[in-house]
Amino acid sequence: MLERVFKLSAHKTNVKTEVMAGVTTFMTMAYILAVNPSILSAAGMDPTAVLLATAIASFIGTVCMAMLANLPFVLSAGMGLNAYLAYTVVLGYGYSWQVALLAVFVEGLIFIAMSLTNIREAIFNAIPLSLKRGVSVGIGLFIAFIGLQNAGLAVDSSTLVTITSFTENFHTSGVCALLALVGLFITAVLYAKRVSGSILLGILATWMIGMLCQAAGVYVPDPAAGYYTLFPEMGFTDFSRLGLTFGECFNFDFSTVGIFNFIVIILSFLFVDIFDTLGTLIGVATKADMLDKEGRLPGIKPALLSDAIATTAGAVLGTSTVTTFVESASGVAAGGRTGLTAMVSALLFLASMFFAPIFTAIPSFATAPALLMVGFLMVSTVNKIHFDENNLEESIPAYLTILAMPLFYSISEGIALGVISYVLLHAATGKGKKVAPLMYVLAVLFVLKYMFL
Repeated sequence: MLERVFKLSAHKTNVKTEVMAGVTTFMTMAYILAVNPSILSAAGMDPTAVLLATAIASFIGTVCMAMLANLPFVLSAGMGLNAYLAYTVVLGYGYSWQVALLAVFVEGLIFIAMSLTNIREAIFNAIPLSLKRGVSVGIGLFIAFIGLQNAGLAVDSSTLVTITSFTENFHTSGVCALLALVGLFITAVLYAKRVSGSILLGILATWMIGMLCQAAGVYVPDPAAGYYTLFPEMGFTDFSRLGLTFGECFNFDFSTVGIFNFIVIILSFLFVDIFDTLGTLIGVATKADMLDKEGRLPGIKPALLSDAIATTAGAVLGTSTVTTFVESASGVAAGGRTGLTAMVSALLFLASMFFAPIFTAIPSFATAPALLMVGFLMVSTVNKIHFDENNLEESIPAYLTILAMPLFYSISEGIALGVISYVLLHAATGKGKKVAPLMYVLAVLFVLKYMFL
């Protein structure tokens, strides 16, 4: 049956290889089950509910990828997109997380419509490659900055931000910051040695070292200051907590937002998700040698549809935008070539719900190294941006995009400045004809945003 459904022979693979590839992919990206609740809880969402929603949405999206596209790609809540929801839309703009989830839901519906046509591919083709790479790098720096804050390494100061004092409050914040550095070193070593699941193993190792520190009296819990015991409470997953987020995207007062503001939020999600999903699909497919002679991915339309369905379902369940993960490349490297790889990962995501108490108990200093490593993986794209004097109208907008995201603490601001500066520089240097018409439309929309918001 597996042969008939996934066409294993045609893809020169077998069940054993596909199963091992699926396990490898899950191990590589399972850190999202610890990181996503940590990030979205900053927006006021229940961590257990977020984990359950993330696991179920990952299962739905990945099963769709397996059955509709027969590709070895796995989906889950996208890094950068979850940070945008929590830190920009909720904490930055002051909207409720229910509003943010509704924007994700609408984005998903738009993407379903776009995925059934060629619009999504057209938008992707209209956006210049230099900006795509700049967005990837900028999001990487933004995620890394969040990691530094979650670790307690970057703190407020008269210079806006500085490194923490390790000796002050050593038994709480000080030791947590040190443990985050230890965890980063462990994760980096494991990754450099090509150990499968290095990011997840780094999280668990950092957490265990923290528990040893607590047992030895080096780390002293102080609940009043926000430092709790590092030992998890063993028990069964409270599946009823999913009700705290399920369907909440439809439960808010729309008059508190305003239609124009809401459209801006939707457009920002759309824009970021377009970069993230299509860039990941093409990047992983290239590594797997799945692109045709024209550089196109056969079956990309059902792959995009799977992503859109997962995003819509995730918003209803209670998680941020679900997208294809770049970590899918680990499964491809292990030999995964068909949807069976994705199906194995999907089933493991479903099984992970029963271990929710463990994932949600992982402290932020243990997940911080994961954010820093993911940031590194995204920043590595910077060497593909051509920073030379003959290419300034391309490289300067990419630079502004990279600069704005961490410093303005907003992915959308970086995208907006990148698009506007790209259009203006090309127009001013007599190269406006090289710019796709859609880019002019986007630039006007972002200018209107600054004028009326």
